Amino acid sequence: MSKQSYTEGTALTKEQLVLYPSEQLAPIKKKAEKLFIGIPKEKSKSEKRVSLRPEAVEILVRNGHEIRVEAGAGLGAKFTDQQYSEAGAEVCYSAKEVFEADMILKIDPPTHEEIEYMRFGRTIVSSLPMARMDTAYFKALMQKKCIGIAYQFIQNRIGEMPLIRSMNEIAGSTVMLIASEYLSSAHNGRGIILGGITGVPPTRVVIIGAGTVGEYAARTAIGLGAETQIFDKDIYKLRRIKYAVGHQMYTSTIDTGILEEAISRADVVIGAMRAEKGLTPCVVTEEMVQQMKPNSIIIDVSIDQGGVFSTSEVTTHENPIFKKYDVIHYCVPNIASRVSRTSSTALSNIFTPYLMKISKAGGMDEMIFTSKWFMEGVYAYKGSLTNRFIADKLDMPYKDLGLLMAARI
Repeated sequence: MSKQSYTEGTALTKEQLVLYPSEQLAPIKKKAEKLFIGIPKEKSKSEKRVSLRPEAVEILVRNGHEIRVEAGAGLGAKFTDQQYSEAGAEVCYSAKEVFEADMILKIDPPTHEEIEYMRFGRTIVSSLPMARMDTAYFKALMQKKCIGIAYQFIQNRIGEMPLIRSMNEIAGSTVMLIASEYLSSAHNGRGIILGGITGVPPTRVVIIGAGTVGEYAARTAIGLGAETQIFDKDIYKLRRIKYAVGHQMYTSTIDTGILEEAISRADVVIGAMRAEKGLTPCVVTEEMVQQMKPNSIIIDVSIDQGGVFSTSEVTTHENPIFKKYDVIHYCVPNIASRVSRTSSTALSNIFTPYLMKISKAGGMDEMIFTSKWFMEGVYAYKGSLTNRFIADKLDMPYKDLGLLMAARI
């Protein structure tokens, strides 16, 4: 039997096609890019966190990256300049030197002065508290053709927001400690213990929002023995939180009448709704607050995205509370900064792998356009506003980053 050979133009069966090799273009492996990272000192006295701890700096430097740290940047989290220097960072004594870096890692968004320090086309990674942002900030950033990334919008491969979840876990665990502090007689509160003891009725806690903050606040409240009620718009979230906490507790979808009654009887009310279209829905009216017990406490964790309570106003760690209708309001946007070392460690543990991935991808542009989950964090790209919610809120021109990606291909 003669050996069957293949010549051009010969018709092949399906079985034969499977056996013949087909040519494919091999993917081009991009060379890892050296990163030049700047970590400035936060301008706000209320912000004690830092984005990278010395141990993370050491890992990055060992991998060939250059890092500049402004003197005193880590002191709020109890990390010294000497620790950063020994880790391999260059400690600078002016913010201008730090902002010469290709990528700036901050907690608060940069001030207008800091944006002026930045070089054209560089990257700023920070939080983006929409309740405090204005058109001037975005225009200044776009004039510099910078890439703006909000760390609370960055996702991972499965669609979670690891940075914001980590800060929410900390905030949820901390709010009940704050409530306990301001319920005490030492702070002219109601003079009651958070939780309950034998023969004394338990403290009543209402949590509005069944997300991560609500979950961790509920864990703490229940652990202390408080009577806990949780409200949310989504029945699925209420089911999830009951399963996650592993404890039988009162849950309800947000119904104005039921919520109003629960708030009027509560000692502590936590606002922890997730932002929708850039802003948190305001579900507690001024009339509801008026009906609350004297010296009861409101903690609005969502204040940085607009707030859950109509009576909320942004406060600071230096002046954290105010009273309205004889109700204590605690509306500090960066609650996690109260435990700055824990928060900084959590941020650093998440930022470091991301930075390694950016380097391995071949730089920031490659990371953005090859990782849709990372692209979600980008709100400004080289002169264009790429977040629709921000553009609609501030009535500014918007450009779809997906179209920019298609044009690039």
